[in-house]
Amino acid sequence: MTASPSRISRRTLLVAGGLGTAVVAGSLGVARQVLTDAGPDGVIPDVPVGDVTTTRQQSAARGKAVDLITMLPPGHQAAGLPICLLLHGRGASAQHMVELGVPQFLSQAVSQGAPPFAVAAVDGSDAYWHPVGADDPQAMLRDEVPRWLGQLGFGPVQDPGRPRGVLGISMGCFGALLLDRSLTSPATQLATVVTISPALFLDWPDAKAHHVFTGEADWKASEPLLHLGSIDAPLLAVWCGRQDPFLPAAERLHAGAKGSAATYAAGAHADGYWRRVLPDALGHAGRQLRLSR
Repeated sequence: MTASPSRISRRTLLVAGGLGTAVVAGSLGVARQVLTDAGPDGVIPDVPVGDVTTTRQQSAARGKAVDLITMLPPGHQAAGLPICLLLHGRGASAQHMVELGVPQFLSQAVSQGAPPFAVAAVDGSDAYWHPVGADDPQAMLRDEVPRWLGQLGFGPVQDPGRPRGVLGISMGCFGALLLDRSLTSPATQLATVVTISPALFLDWPDAKAHHVFTGEADWKASEPLLHLGSIDAPLLAVWCGRQDPFLPAAERLHAGAKGSAATYAAGAHADGYWRRVLPDALGHAGRQLRLSR
């Protein structure tokens, strides 16, 4: 999409924020240069997809009904496949993960050699997947989602419905790392946590500006960067664009987490970058889930 002199797109502003470059309305040349520096947008591949199913589930932990969307690679059934949870970003939903192209990228990853696995996306709150009052998305992820998936026939026979990996995008990374910290028993430990553009906070003023937490104590108790020693997954993977305003947080996450791997390239905090890296991120998830079986 090309920005006009009178209107700079939201994506351009996001990219410019990551570069520390001021884009002034009317400066079309600058806007184009910023977008170029962020690299090309990923494209949803034109490939066959497997079964994609949406069910409406009543979450007692959240006090509301939520969408649970399951995705399978072509030619595979739910039973026996390892499961990777997919946690969306702020202002998005489980359905946005379908619109982002995850079913196609999953099919592509498996067709290119990744071991087959199932993906399950569920609606979360905009409060960074952390509990606020009576709304507890973490309890939903720990206690309810495995039960729902088991009832739908997902997972291995010995542990039906239990996800062994989690992939977060933006705010979803905060939720993924919170979940990993809470799964302390060997029976529930995650095999991998995959983070794309992790929306984490280096300090309280930054976190406070996002109007997510009830106060500094709430943020300190939740912030993954303050609890890096508690990350339990054997391998944490980080993807982040170099024009992403959360790049410093991603670098700290990678530096402080044991057994982590990171991939940095040109990219903004936007769908175009996420579509570009999702094939690699999903392929990584599939390989780690195979090793955990």
